[in-house]
Amino acid sequence: MNANLIVSNILNPPILFFFLGMLAVLVKSDLEIPPPIPKLFSLYLLLAIGFKGGVELTKSGINQEVVLTLLAAIMMACVVPLYTYFILRLKLDTYDSAAIAATYGSISAVTFITASAFLTELGMPFDGFMVAALALMESPAIIVGLVLVNFFAVDEKRDFVWSEVLRDAFLNSSVFLLIGSLIIGVLTGEHGWKVLSPFTQDMFYGVLTFFLLDMGLVAAKRIKDLQKTGVFLISFAILIPILNAGIGLLIARLINMSQGDALLFAVLCASASYIAVPAAMRLTVPEANPSLYVSTALAVTFPFNIIVGIPLYLYGINLLWS
Repeated sequence: MNANLIVSNILNPPILFFFLGMLAVLVKSDLEIPPPIPKLFSLYLLLAIGFKGGVELTKSGINQEVVLTLLAAIMMACVVPLYTYFILRLKLDTYDSAAIAATYGSISAVTFITASAFLTELGMPFDGFMVAALALMESPAIIVGLVLVNFFAVDEKRDFVWSEVLRDAFLNSSVFLLIGSLIIGVLTGEHGWKVLSPFTQDMFYGVLTFFLLDMGLVAAKRIKDLQKTGVFLISFAILIPILNAGIGLLIARLINMSQGDALLFAVLCASASYIAVPAAMRLTVPEANPSLYVSTALAVTFPFNIIVGIPLYLYGINLLWS
């Protein structure tokens, strides 16, 4: 693999600010971001990427490539929790296994956004419909995780209010804002982009940089939680994303995605949710330990993907597409 790709990715300002946040915790600085601000920035990033995706979708339209990509995204969101659950059951109980499996079946929007920024820096084009794949992959993993708990937790009868579960899965704030912004982008098209570009484009990298600074702070604090998990979960949090990305790249090659779209698809397959799925799991599977499924996704998989994973997956694309 070309080491220059990793170096150029690490020397990207948003990534360096992520390291700065981690360093602040390690040296015990009192640097902190007031809680409402990261939430606001998270919503902004979802709005901006969703709106841009909708505008780009008006240019590409709905064709066979779009349909195949979206179907592949939904398939991966359903399959990943199933096979990872049985791997996790080698060491963990049903509740923790299902919660972590759902976490890795879902996606990290910030990892996707970071990969989009990486492609923009390299000048590699990608299609706006990949945002629709992002939105569609968030919820199925939650449903599969809860089905696994309901099926394998034989020690007690569990009563889920499925209407509430489905509501939380498909109408949680991140999915709702992404889809809503995507639709508005489709409806307003190029005119809407020109109107909002000072907000959705010019501010984007600044907000992403500040958000990753906060993510560095949070990730460093979560590292301590991993001390109690041992080597198994840490290895899982690195190797499973690589495996999922590899499967994603093979699917992308099979349906003939462009290289930029293939990287984004691989990143979606490789990432893990640390917002939507943990929130759902805390509500519906209280027996699962949040320090396990949040820490693996946020303190290991997220930094691995944005530092090493994205360049690694691009290297795989260069091999497969050459």
